[in-house]
Amino acid sequence: MKYKAIALDLDGTLLNSKKEVSNKNKEIIMKAAKAGVKIILASGRPVPGIKKIAKQLHLEEVGGYILAYNGGMIIDCKTGEVVRRETIPEKYYADILRCANKFNVATLTYDSEGIISNDENNQYVQLESKINNIPIRQVFHLDEEAQLDPPVKFLCVGDHKVLRNVEAKLNEKFNGTVNVFFSEPFFLEIMPQGIEKASSLEILLGSLGIDRKHLIACGDGFNDIPMMRYAGLSVAMANAQDETKEWADFIAPSNDEDGVAVAIEKFIELN
Repeated sequence: MKYKAIALDLDGTLLNSKKEVSNKNKEIIMKAAKAGVKIILASGRPVPGIKKIAKQLHLEEVGGYILAYNGGMIIDCKTGEVVRRETIPEKYYADILRCANKFNVATLTYDSEGIISNDENNQYVQLESKINNIPIRQVFHLDEEAQLDPPVKFLCVGDHKVLRNVEAKLNEKFNGTVNVFFSEPFFLEIMPQGIEKASSLEILLGSLGIDRKHLIACGDGFNDIPMMRYAGLSVAMANAQDETKEWADFIAPSNDEDGVAVAIEKFIELN
């Protein structure tokens, strides 16, 4: 089988435990790109947090795609074209903030540069900044600020028990019109319905004229399972969740052992 595209999760997959792209992974990904393989960085991270990785891989030169927010936004790295963008309806912003404020939890979203939040000193807002290596901008009226660049995602952050109350209130308020879920015990995500990596890959591959049987998907987490089920070949890292491994055609070495490079060298013919 000749594979024409590879979708790479970032945290726990392409990035090692230090949140870095190893020299080996970088070298082999660059070879694959030069051989004509479409490189797709598919992550739950926001766009600013993925752009730094794309730049390290020179995807603006060799070509590649950012699939951010678990697929809520797709960007062509070479042209800057936005292939897909699904945003939260503006009419919900004030209700999200009102609910979070009622339970005294911080809220954040993103602009083109990084995080915007109503509590820049909150430990979990700081953690999201550190994870993605992006700056925080303090704002007083987050709902009004968000209207300037409609977001794909809001994040309510704090103690899990308190966030469970926020989750219940938001679900009661929105009645399934938006997706409210925990990505971490301290991160409650609010996103448009129907966003996940597989459906976004289907849109992207359709625009590229690539059949899914020619796609490799590499991941480690539960949110990678849909794209692994969708792809022609699924690869799980040795450090992946057990359930994720069950969907893998191949178990690669861990993210600290250049597992992505090993998978590419095994399944893609490099020039």
